[in-house]
Amino acid sequence: MWISNLDRLPTRARLVSWGLQISPLCCLCSQSVETRDHLILTCGFSSSIWNMVQARLRLQPVQFRVWESLLSWIKLSTASSPSIIRKLVAQATVCAIWKQRNNLLHNLQDILPSIIFKNIDREIINSINARCHRRKFRSLMRLWIR
Repeated sequence: MWISNLDRLPTRARLVSWGLQISPLCCLCSQSVETRDHLILTCGFSSSIWNMVQARLRLQPVQFRVWESLLSWIKLSTASSPSIIRKLVAQATVCAIWKQRNNLLHNLQDILPSIIFKNIDREIINSINARCHRRKFRSLMRLWIR
């Protein structure tokens, strides 16, 4: 996630800026230039995944338009959605979207957002289980699964 936070993902827009002769359009939607913010946050494909994640947390869907709005969302902490679970969710979601982008680009495999969400769900459950002995993580499974 730190590479995406620093805006260093080799998105198509960045590759074009480095001189590669490729289409700058998003691999997932083919409608906008593939920047970090578009690919991870505003692409219709990614937005549907973020909506599923937020629904699982029982939160009102928030449409992230810029990276800073995602960072602000991560820092919010409520009783039903503490910051620690938001961090886990954000990391798993960003990673899953980037993985799907690469999967589509290199393997031509298009996976439905619902399947990607299932993978995110499994990743979060595994992360919580691996840390269940830590005080901060003891109640997270209940908050995630509800």
